[in-house]
This record gives sequence, structure tokens and C-alpha cells, in this order.
Amino acid sequence: EIKRQKNDKEVYSAKKKKKDGDTINLKYVVENKIWASEIPQEVFGAISSTYSNMQIAKLGLTQDELKMITPNFNTTIEQTQEESVDGSNIFIMMGLSFALSMGIILFTAQVSTSITTEKTSKIMETLVTSTSPRTIVLGKTFGIGLVGLAQVTLILVTALVSANLLLDPNILNNILNVQNLTVGFVLLTLLYFVLGFFAYALLYALTGSLVTKPEDIQSANTPVSMIAMIGFYLGYFSIAMDPTSSVASFAGLFPLSSAFCMPARILMGLATTQDILISLGLLIVMVVLIAKIAIKVYSNAILNYGAKLSLKDALKLYKQK
Repeated sequence: EIKRQKNDKEVYSAKKKKKDGDTINLKYVVENKIWASEIPQEVFGAISSTYSNMQIAKLGLTQDELKMITPNFNTTIEQTQEESVDGSNIFIMMGLSFALSMGIILFTAQVSTSITTEKTSKIMETLVTSTSPRTIVLGKTFGIGLVGLAQVTLILVTALVSANLLLDPNILNNILNVQNLTVGFVLLTLLYFVLGFFAYALLYALTGSLVTKPEDIQSANTPVSMIAMIGFYLGYFSIAMDPTSSVASFAGLFPLSSAFCMPARILMGLATTQDILISLGLLIVMVVLIAKIAIKVYSNAILNYGAKLSLKDALKLYKQK
């Protein structure tokens, strides 16, 4: 009968009870046990509470005695950590971190593709005769960065406008604290996006200058992609799991993950002015170092049309004058 009712969609699950001495055997019937390895806690709690109330009712207790057995609890949550966390923008924080990560990771890979395409079509030979390799690298990175920044901004603005137009104001107020979205926060977020983009874009520019065929781009970009994903997972999931942990604090300062993590920490009120300055300083130093290495390797490898160069070859090119 239960199988018939489930096939006819009359019920989604069923419970069978059989008492065996002091033990009550419960059988929870579902269509498939793959996603139901145990009885759901809310179902078990409801059965247990109902059975207990039925047994208590048979004892003939007074109202005062019943209140002693089933008290009403008033629960509150209090934290021992002195530093308060503003979790009112939790959804915005997660969305912002993800948008920054995807914007940086997806758009930076276009730099290596563009460089390799120019080498394949021999356009590079014309470019290097009229401008310096440094200008080419920085100009290409800056140009693609503007496109990426424009697209990320468009996505965020579209999301905010759609939320205002389509969502109920009460729902929007519960997930968004507009007071924290200050002009200073927006400017800091843009600064982290630009610095993070330049760091990874210059790494991709370095790998793009080492290959001569478009089909070699993916294999050449693999090390940089792995570094980018490590930075993303470190920043995103440290915030998602416990934004007050030491791992999250480290992710906010570590240059490879700070662009993904620090804006969310600022939004939640977890980052001090000192943390922000240290984070930006380390990120700027990393960008300058990567730019120096990428430009040097690019200058020596851009006219190479032979086999794909390895990282060891790139190190030799960097040491060349």
C-alpha cells in the first residue's frame, strides 16, 4: 500500500512503528535510500515528542507537574570573542568575494591568449619596432583589465538594480545593510580588484610569451591557474567557514588571496586600518615584482618562434641582459 501511494505521489515518505518490549522500532519508508541514509532529525524529533506527550498524558499529572517536565526555554546566543562581527551582509559578502574571484581569474587568462595570438600572426614583429615590450605588456594588461572591470561592475549594478525592482523590500533589508556600503568601501574594493587583476594578468603575460602556438596556451597556463585557484579557495572558503579564524586573517594579508578575501573582511568589520595597509602594501610589492619579471622575460622571449619554453628557460631569459 505504501509503495502504491508513493508511485501515485500521494505521499513522499511513510513511518511504521512496532513496539518490542521497551524498544520501539521505527521504519522510515522512502523511494530511494541514496539520499536518505537515516531518519531526518525533524521527523524523529516530532515522533519522539508526540510519543512522550502521549505517555505523560496517561500519568494523570497536574498542570504544574506538566510544566516542570516540559519547561519553556528562552535561548540567546552570546560570543566570547571581544571583536564583534557584522553578519548582516553575509549574502552580499559571499557574492562579492565570488564575483571578484571570477572576474580576476577569468579575465586575466585573456592576456596570455592575446599575446600568443599576436606571436602566431606575426603582428608582434610590427609592434616591437614601434614601441617597447614594457609598453606592450602593461598596455595589454591595462586594456583587458578595463574591460574586465567594466563587466564586473555591470554585473554588480545589474544585480543591485534587479534586487531593488524584483525583491520584496523586507527581504532586501534582511540580507543587505546599506550603511556598510560606503564610498570608501567601494573604492577599496575597486583597488583590490585592480591590483589582484594586475598580479595574475602579468603572470599570464609571462606564460603567454613562452609559447608559440595557440594549442600550447592551456598547458602553459596550468601553473598560474593552479595558483589562482589556491588563492581563490583560501580566500573564499576561509571567509565562508569562519571569518574570524586565523586562516581568514592570513588570507586577507596573503597577496595571492587578499584581493578575494579582504573586501569581504572590510564589509564585515573584521579588518583594521593596519590590516588594510599591510595587505595593500604586500599586494603592491607582489605586483611590482611580477611586473619586473614578466617584462624582462617577455622582452627576451617574445620573438621566439621555436619550441615552447619551460620555466627553467624563462629563468635563464630573466637573467639575460
